Amino acid sequence: MNDCLFFGLNKNPKLLKNEPNQITKPIQFKFENENENENENEKQIKQISSGYFGTIFLFKNGKAIEYLNQKNPKQNHQKIQIENIQKVYVCYLNEAILTKEGNAFAKGKDINPKNTKEFINISSLIEDTNDRIIEDIVSGNSSIYLLTSNQNVYGIGSNLFGQLGFDSEKLYKTEKPILMMKNVSKIFSGNFSTHVFLLNSNQELFGCGYNLYGQLGLGESRKEEIKIQKLTKIQNIPKGKIIDIQCGDAHSIMLIENENENEDENPKRKLYSCGRYYFNGLGKKYQNTYEFTEIKSSLFENDDNNILDFSVGFSHTLILTSNSKLIGFGSNEYGQLGTGDTYFHQSIPIQIEFPKLRFNENISNYHISCGYDNSFLYYSPSSFSNLEEDLIKLFERKEFCDILFKTKNGEIIEAHKLILKYRLNQNEDENEIEKLQEIISKKSIQESNQIFEMIYSNRIINPKLYSEIKEIINSNEKIEETMKRIYLNENENEKDFIIERKEKQYKFPKLILIMRSELYRGMFLSVTNDTSNKVTDYSELSNKSFQIFEYWIYSNQIKDEIQITQEIIDEIKIGIDYFQLNQTNPNLFDLLINKFNNQN
Repeated sequence: MNDCLFFGLNKNPKLLKNEPNQITKPIQFKFENENENENENEKQIKQISSGYFGTIFLFKNGKAIEYLNQKNPKQNHQKIQIENIQKVYVCYLNEAILTKEGNAFAKGKDINPKNTKEFINISSLIEDTNDRIIEDIVSGNSSIYLLTSNQNVYGIGSNLFGQLGFDSEKLYKTEKPILMMKNVSKIFSGNFSTHVFLLNSNQELFGCGYNLYGQLGLGESRKEEIKIQKLTKIQNIPKGKIIDIQCGDAHSIMLIENENENEDENPKRKLYSCGRYYFNGLGKKYQNTYEFTEIKSSLFENDDNNILDFSVGFSHTLILTSNSKLIGFGSNEYGQLGTGDTYFHQSIPIQIEFPKLRFNENISNYHISCGYDNSFLYYSPSSFSNLEEDLIKLFERKEFCDILFKTKNGEIIEAHKLILKYRLNQNEDENEIEKLQEIISKKSIQESNQIFEMIYSNRIINPKLYSEIKEIINSNEKIEETMKRIYLNENENEKDFIIERKEKQYKFPKLILIMRSELYRGMFLSVTNDTSNKVTDYSELSNKSFQIFEYWIYSNQIKDEIQITQEIIDEIKIGIDYFQLNQTNPNLFDLLINKFNNQN
């Protein structure tokens, strides 16, 4: 089961049973996954995407269920017959799905008009066969955008307002993906928008599509242009790193992370908006804004607070902050802001009360999904089945770096030696890190960053770059074996975090603790807290229990010579709950029980 919060128009009688049509305050409901044979971690919700006609729930096991918005209580939900799903996107007229293998599927009026209920593989329709591995999908109102492993963006669906970057009179829509732009790092759009933004590797932002209300942020001089039918560079972007842009029906909201002069301080995040003020979706004054301007509120401007997540629906926005505040503004006609009423709109950001959920020790694991007239808040910790997401996060954290690489132009890239050792085929005769340094010395900064991202995350990148380093990549070795080898060799240089126990100190690599414990995952990957020197006290564990804990963290195994007692089992059970240890199969508690039974 999964705990979720919901508020807004209730159009899912099978999902929200015995609830009123309009739910104006956040209510907690249990989502029941029918496959009870799977373990709890696999049934955990990974993502929720909600549109005008339906909502899709994606689970950690790569399976998804769709609920259609309708008033017929006899209508059942349906399982999506696609395996290994990585991401889902419900738009106004279409739906899109990305699999872990890099395949993109879609269905809907503008994708497959002959059978709008059937998913088809749209990535296989890309003419360039070398460009069919998809890294990301984003959807607009009636268009879908694909980012390939070669950093090219393709569009498919409607081009009524030029949202595919072409003259709409010559190309009204397309049922095959067409190339829009090369050298792209991120795509931004929204479930109900008819405009799109593309960010290139040089942090330059481009946009196209519907611009009647200035939602592309092109400035006052471009406000008369209803259609921007060619990708156009957006000028006067706020300073800082663009983290995300989400688009509503007639407005856009951008999340910027500012660089701090003091490296010891965490970067501050700010929101900016542009477009139509109607419903006050801009979170500020009553007039259209033709450039991205800051949304100001004391609710998320305090020094000790930061923005963790935000979501934009048709015309309302919700924000989650690091000090556990839920903030909203915009349309509230159906109660989708959760304020307890259906007042037409809320012009400035306000705080919303919500009930306490389980697992709320780590607020960064909560996520928001805004639909057309409803909102979801759900708990989704990072998956422990692989390290891809965490390695990318660590890649951006300088305090974890301990080795330098120099590109052909002299730029410096800071990296993580321990992560590289996990991913490179280290052997006695050759130093693979030195071989990597030689390759990087001949590459540009953009190519080098792609190489490191591939090494950290095991993603597929530009085939030409991959062919040069594939000989030093060993993707088959289990990370547990590397961890165990480090533990047995007792290499103190690889250990950078101190755990204190009964006046004795033990050192662990942060990366290993991140993989094994949700407590440390939240501690080390937090965007708001500097915990690099924090020490945890394990004094309540006995010597044998701590030995079991220490060995299992590295190897996912129990030492053969350890004698298991009932007291040890009871201690370990408390420790598992307290430190939120990742329980994979076989998990630590099951191993202890089996060993205890075999010994007796």
